[in-house]
Amino acid sequence: QVQLVESGGGLVQAGGSLRLSCAASGRTFSAYGMGWFRQAPGKEREFVATISWNGASNYYADSVKGRFTISRDNVRSTVYLQMNSLKPEDTAVYYCAAARYSSASSNADQYVYWGQGTQVTVSS
Repeated sequence: QVQLVESGGGLVQAGGSLRLSCAASGRTFSAYGMGWFRQAPGKEREFVATISWNGASNYYADSVKGRFTISRDNVRSTVYLQMNSLKPEDTAVYYCAAARYSSASSNADQYVYWGQGTQVTVSS
């Protein structure tokens, strides 16, 4: 079992920055590919960013590419999402997730552990 707890969400102005953190406990953290997903009201959950077990491979949704950066610290068992140049359309609940395998993946079906989510609200 893997437990994931997100933090760092909040209310920011458009153009601002925010860093989300996801602290993991349970099975060996370094063995899992990790990802960030988000869900806005009335919309389906969508992929945001993912990182492989060793941080060698990163992938981003086109909507956040160039603005968001995913990283991980396997010693601290934590994955981060640095969000810059935030837009109102980034407003959503952001979820951290651990994949079944060690590879980076944008497919939500490959993720088996999920955090409770943290709210990010971007005002215009």
